[in-house]
Amino acid sequence: MELDEYLPVLQRTNTRFADAAAEGVLAHGWRARVPGCPGWTLADLVWHLAAVQHFWTWVVRTRAADPSTYVEPARHPDDELLGYGLAQSAELETVLAGADPAERVWTWAPRQDVGFVLRRQTHEAVVHTVDVEQVRGDVRPIPAAVGLDGLDEWLEVVVPGVFPDGPPETAHPVVFHAVDADAERTLFPGSRPFPIAALTGTAGDLLLAAWRRVPLEVLTVDGDGLQAAAMIELVELR
Repeated sequence: MELDEYLPVLQRTNTRFADAAAEGVLAHGWRARVPGCPGWTLADLVWHLAAVQHFWTWVVRTRAADPSTYVEPARHPDDELLGYGLAQSAELETVLAGADPAERVWTWAPRQDVGFVLRRQTHEAVVHTVDVEQVRGDVRPIPAAVGLDGLDEWLEVVVPGVFPDGPPETAHPVVFHAVDADAERTLFPGSRPFPIAALTGTAGDLLLAAWRRVPLEVLTVDGDGLQAAAMIELVELR
C-alpha cells in the first residue's frame, strides 16, 4: 500500500469497528467474550482500541520524542465506551491527516516517524475489527491489498521486534502464499534450506493466522502444519 492509502483504510475500519461493537453490545452485552483475545470481554476490546488510539494521537499531536510524559486516560464506564471510542478514532484520524508522514516522532520500532504510526494504527484497527466481528459471528473479508500489507508489516516490523538479533535457533521457514494477491512471503527466511510448510489462502486469512485470530485449518497447508503453527507461535504477541 502507498502512504496515501492508509488514512482512508483507517477511517473506514474505525467506522466498521464502531458499528460492529454497537451491534455486538446490543446482541450479546458488554461481558461477551472475544474469541481472538482470550480473557477479554467486548468492553475490554473497545477500551483497548480507544486507549491505544489515545496514546498514538498524543504521540503525533505533540511530536513526542519519548513517551515518558504521557498520561494514561482513566478507564471509562461501559456505557461511555462507544462514544469515547468514536471520539478517539476521530482525533487520531484528524492528527494523522494534518501531519507529514516523514515527521519524526517516537515509536517502539527502528522507524521513528508519523508514517510508521499511520501504518501500524491502520493494521491495529483492521485486526481488532475482526476481533469484534468474531463476537458477532459475522466476519467480513479483508481486502487483498490491506491483508498483504498487514502481513508485510507483521514480517517486517513485528517479527524483527520480537527477534532483533535474527531468527531463533529453533526457527524453520514458513511460506505464506496469498492467492488473491498473487504473492508469496516467508517467515524466518534463510533459517533452514527448505521451508517446514507452505500456507495458502487469502491475504486477509494469512494475516489473521499470523496474528492467531484464525486457526491454520482455514488455510491450505502443504507440509507440517503443527510445526508451522509452532513457528508462528514463536512470535509472541504484545
